[in-house]
Amino acid sequence: MRVHPTPLDGLMVLETAPVRDKRGRFVRVFCEQECAELRPDLHWPQINLSRTTGRGSLRGMHFQYPPAAEAKLIRCLRGRVFDVAVDVRAGSPTFLRWHGVELDEERPQQIFIPEGFAHGFQTLTEEVELLYLHTASWSREHEGRLRYDDPALAIGWPLPVTQVSDKDRAAPLLGHEFTGVRP
Repeated sequence: MRVHPTPLDGLMVLETAPVRDKRGRFVRVFCEQECAELRPDLHWPQINLSRTTGRGSLRGMHFQYPPAAEAKLIRCLRGRVFDVAVDVRAGSPTFLRWHGVELDEERPQQIFIPEGFAHGFQTLTEEVELLYLHTASWSREHEGRLRYDDPALAIGWPLPVTQVSDKDRAAPLLGHEFTGVRP
């Protein structure tokens, strides 16, 4: 596995090495020993699979406040997405900056998103499946959201947004009251 840093500290793109033969391919999604450089003792108490239909559909931007803050490891199993993380860490030099990367079923990449980042994605194909590994279980009372179309973030989604949940559409725009997530 090769680790590629991004402009946002802690946000990493991981490149795995698939083994291919006439039967298909085999890819290791996670190896604790190999991922020790990301963070020692990574554990994944929750693993989710999302399926999203409709090119241009959008999910996000979601995060968890402490003490339920979570890191995520995300891999595209089917289709192609534009995956985005926004730094919401209070005091970070890249506070409210975003970084996006295309993930697809053929490219051997996944993204590691540490605690203190909001996450979302837009589908670039008609059907998409993402596998999410989480370091904490989801908590409704610690849930946070940013508006996917907030002008203060100016996320460069590659397609017009065709579908978004009512809950994501209702996320508040950023204001002076949002000072970020503290550990």
